[in-house]
Amino acid sequence: MSFWNMLRIGSSALSAQRLRLDLISNNIANIETTSTEEGGPYRRQDVRFRARESGGGFADLIRSRITGRGSLGQGDGGVQVAEILEDDSPGPRIYDPDHPDADEEGYVEYPNVDLAVEMTNMLSATRSYEANLSVIDAAKRMALKSLEIGK
Repeated sequence: MSFWNMLRIGSSALSAQRLRLDLISNNIANIETTSTEEGGPYRRQDVRFRARESGGGFADLIRSRITGRGSLGQGDGGVQVAEILEDDSPGPRIYDPDHPDADEEGYVEYPNVDLAVEMTNMLSATRSYEANLSVIDAAKRMALKSLEIGK
């Protein structure tokens, strides 16, 4: 694997985890939002990732044929967002007849966001981000050592 591939893969993972953190932050920020433009309470969002396929260009095809290693579409090109999912599970219904969004029975449906789940996901995303940052840092140190050897 080349230095540039390691950086590209690491940076794609950093971008993916940053998006995940953005969605988690948005979920937490809307934990009390009972009315949205679409109608109803805010719905929790999550992200699904998938392996990003290698470049797929002509140069990659030639390289794979010459070296005999790898093939297009193996998924060795990092990570990308497959989709942003909206959780359709119902949120808690709380009796509050004075709330402007209360139904005929006096209940308000709140978002299906659980702060404990979001904080756990935030810790996981942060750790993943840090791990990928360490990979990029290790690649940088290896490149610098290689340059020192060449002096």
